[in-house]
Amino acid sequence: MAELTTIESTVPATASRPTASTRALRHPGVVAGGFVILAVVLIGLLAPWLGTIDPTAINPAARNRLPGMEISMRTDTGERVRMVARFGTDSLGRDIYSRVVYGARVSLLIGIAVAVISIVAGLFVGLLAGFFRWLDAVLMRIMDGLMAIPAILLAIAMVSLFRAGVLAVIAAIAVPEIPRVVRLVRSIVLGVREEPYVEAAVTLGTPTAKLLWRHVLPNTIAPLIVQGTFTCASAILVEAILSFLGIGVPPEVPTWGNIMAEGRQVFSIYPHNIIYPGVMLAATILAVNVLGDGLRDTLDPKMAKRV
Repeated sequence: MAELTTIESTVPATASRPTASTRALRHPGVVAGGFVILAVVLIGLLAPWLGTIDPTAINPAARNRLPGMEISMRTDTGERVRMVARFGTDSLGRDIYSRVVYGARVSLLIGIAVAVISIVAGLFVGLLAGFFRWLDAVLMRIMDGLMAIPAILLAIAMVSLFRAGVLAVIAAIAVPEIPRVVRLVRSIVLGVREEPYVEAAVTLGTPTAKLLWRHVLPNTIAPLIVQGTFTCASAILVEAILSFLGIGVPPEVPTWGNIMAEGRQVFSIYPHNIIYPGVMLAATILAVNVLGDGLRDTLDPKMAKRV
């Protein structure tokens, strides 16, 4: 017994492997991207308190003021107050700072809504296409047809068919993103379907719904989280493109794309009309992509070994 105790005491204790959440919190990309995204979300949520005035208030007497200049604005009670235009004003005298702050709400709403819709719809279709062989050919040919059309052109066509608005833009951007999610889920299901534990469950007569829920669906969660971040970034960019072209969200709704679209005509003289919303747009998209890369490195078992 003494000898066994001595041998056991000399065996080094193996360190417990960190969990996926622990690896994610240690990854610099996840931390940096998450911090920037959290800041943008807080800006959108606190827009009524962070914004100086109504972002749609027009003041012809304060048109095209440079950043840092004082302007005179009329409040809702009719009282004139003087304030500093932090980001300047546009050609209609609207405060660009307030418009940029409120624009974060719409841009994030569209990005998150498109990511959720495309993932839910793509997951459902991908599970059916990957698990049921007789549905695979039909569903994937439909998805291939959608992917054959450039996403931006399909979005423009869909927006043109419906009344301009946030819901129409969300639907127009989400539809081209669904086939990408479907192909991702289908590829995962095709691999999981051949695993021994899945074949054993089929042999034992496990109901299809239970089989998909317990054995197939958990394998798609990590890839879908990563795909959702990239879809969100793509949706924010496409919304800005549509608004910049004048076929997206109505001009009176403050979005980063609308602000840049309205300031492009005077960009050479008053570049602040585009610089500030452009910086916010670029920083948000970069942060979402960095977060997605970090999540891929930490959630993918093959990549996690290198982290």
